[in-house]
This record gives sequence, structure tokens and C-alpha cells, in this order.
Amino acid sequence: MKIELKDTFITDNSTQCEKGCYFVKTRSNAQFEGHAKQAGAIIITPQKAYELAKIPADFKIIGITGTNGKTTTATLLAHILNALGLKCANCGTRGAFIGSLQIAPKALTTNQFLTTLALIKTSLEHGCSHFVMEVSSHAIAQNRIEALPFALKIFTNLSQDHLDYHKSFEEYAAAKSSFFEGEGKKLINKDDPHIRYNKANAHFYALKGSGAEYEIDEQNISVGSQNLEFSSHLYGRFNLYNILCAFSAADLLVPNKKNEIIAAIADFAGVPGRTELISKDPAVIVDFAHTPDGIEKVLSSLAFRPLIVVMGAGGDRDASKRPIMGQIAASFAKTLIITSDNPRSEEPQKIIEQIKAGANKATKGAKIITESDRKKAIALALSLVKKDEIIAILGKGDEDYQEINGVKHPFSDAAVVRELLKN
Repeated sequence: MKIELKDTFITDNSTQCEKGCYFVKTRSNAQFEGHAKQAGAIIITPQKAYELAKIPADFKIIGITGTNGKTTTATLLAHILNALGLKCANCGTRGAFIGSLQIAPKALTTNQFLTTLALIKTSLEHGCSHFVMEVSSHAIAQNRIEALPFALKIFTNLSQDHLDYHKSFEEYAAAKSSFFEGEGKKLINKDDPHIRYNKANAHFYALKGSGAEYEIDEQNISVGSQNLEFSSHLYGRFNLYNILCAFSAADLLVPNKKNEIIAAIADFAGVPGRTELISKDPAVIVDFAHTPDGIEKVLSSLAFRPLIVVMGAGGDRDASKRPIMGQIAASFAKTLIITSDNPRSEEPQKIIEQIKAGANKATKGAKIITESDRKKAIALALSLVKKDEIIAILGKGDEDYQEINGVKHPFSDAAVVRELLKN
């Protein structure tokens, strides 16, 4: 990555270095400092790079971390801020956007420091005053967000994920908690007990009855004694948290605009690949849920009808969650079709068997089918679905590829559904 300055540039790639340029040294590239010096580069910290980029002091960066809900909350918050007349960029799992304009493709949930800084500069060039970004536990642990002056830090929730990297839930929770050690403004989900935080400048949101500053039920958002009726295209109990979190964040950032925020929530159509309704007849939902908690939340919100669930699990990731995901899915499903997700370097059938082992422990007695070809699995679900049943296709959301042995093959759950229904 390279950021152009007036007479030189900043880079984090030592092979780009030349005399008089700046090499921003981070945890991920520190081993190349000597090479950068040999090329004549000036070694700088991320803090110095941020100063050289001349980001205005009133530019507001909002960071959202948690296991689930980051993308929906970040996208909704950016939508609200734009609706309030404050131009806002949004960066995360889906890429980077300013409204409907995509300024960066899908990559890491949280980019390397200089890539994020470059996106901030791009958003400034487009007239943005706010920048909402998803913050992953990997990015926190690897110091990818050091030197970013967050105006607000947000916590959604914590459940099992990424234990292939963090080794234990306690280590995972500690990484997330370290994001909230400072005295800056923070917004915390009071209903989740897993996070630690500095109480200075902490604000709280929760479901009704928790005594939080911001509370929600199915009809109203409450702030103190004030009750605000709201409507939303999002559904499911888990989305109440996402809606309230975005409302609370917007209210903290732009006070005295509560009615305008409520109107913006009503106008929000949702996020592609997040409980996205692909077809009404038959009813087909596509969702990104890929953790035990995420699967439980999505399927519990759809359980008002019999469910056919299509799901797998990513390869080269936390294997311990696979049987748990299978058991949860089988406990909600009438029929569970276990298939391949992004197997990466692993054997798909091995992953499927690990999921199936958990599914067999479910007490409900769902019919369990395995089909490693994801397109065939989706086709099978469509052939089995009856009136008033819902097909839930989980794990990939709006991803447009399937990663197998290091190759990303074009694949979209939504596109496959539409193609099969058309044919």
C-alpha cells in the first residue's frame, strides 16, 4: 500500500521504498525495517503516518467490534449518519462504501493500518466527515488499529469464534476487551457479560428491563423517560440489538436528532447476505451466520415455520465449533442438509462429518442429509421445500466465491438460488 504526499509517499511495503520516502513500521512488517532503511526510507510509526496524512481533527472514526452484528450495525449506522446529512464511509467485511458507491472490494474485515488510512483519505476526498469501521479481534491483537483516534468504540456481543487463532475463549475475550481499555467514549451491550471495559465515558444499551441508558423492545426504543416508536425491515430478536446499537451510536454522535434517526431506521432496507430474503415463494433466506451463536439467533428468528437448513463450516478455522453448529442447526431444522462452505485446504467431507457428529446429538430428530456439492445441496433443498416452509442457507451470506485449495471459485448462494428457480 502507498499513500502519496506532496513530494514523497508513505508505504508499508519495503520493496516500494526509495530515498526520502516514509516506511510505516507495524507489527506485521517490522522484519523488513532493515531493507527499508537500506533503500533510504525514513522509518515512522503509525501515529506519525496519521499526522503526515493530515486527517482533520474533527474527522470522526467509529469502531465496532463483537462476534456477530458488526456488519449490520455498521451499515445501519452509516445509513443513519448519511440520512442526517453527515457523509459517512463504511468499511468492513463487505468492503468499503460511501452510500452505494463501493470504494474498496472485500478483503479483511479490518485492513492493515496503512490500507485503512488510505481509505480514510479517500473518504475525505469524497467529502466524508465520518468513517464507520468493523474491528476484528485479529486486528486488535495484531495492532492494526493503533494510532486511529476513535471518536466512539462499540461492542455488540461475544460468543465462540476464531479459537483457531486465539486458542481459548478467554484469550478471545481479552483481545476484544483490550479495545475498550482507554477513557474515550464507548458504547457497550449491557446484556453481554463477557467484555471488560474502562467505565470512563461508557454508555450502555440493552433489551427492556436492564436499566441501560438505551433500551428496546419490539415496538419502542427508550432513552430515559422518552419512548420512541420505531419500525424496521429487519426482523429477529438479534436485530433488535443491532437496531438499538446503531440508534444509540447515532444519538451519541449527533444529539437531539432522535426522530430523524427513527425515520432513517424505518428507511433502511437491510444488508445483502444478512437474513436476506432471496425468494418469497418458496421462502429462501441467505445469511452469513457461521458461529454457534449466529446460527442460533438466525434460526430461532425463523422458527415460526418448518425449516430446511443448508449449512457447512469454513476450513482452516476453529474446528471445535463445527459439531456445536451442527447440533444447534439440527435442533431447529425439520431437514438439515450439511454441505461444503469454504473448505480452503481441508477435505470437505471431513468438515461435513464433524458437523454431522454434532447434529446427531440434537434431541429434535431432524432429517440429516449430507451433500458436499453446495449447488446440489441448494437444489436439493429447493426440491424438498413445501408450502409454508423456509429454506435457510447459512454461512456465506453475500460472498461471491467458494475457496477451495487456495483458489476462489465464483459462487453466490443468492445467485444459485435465483438460477435454480428460474430453470
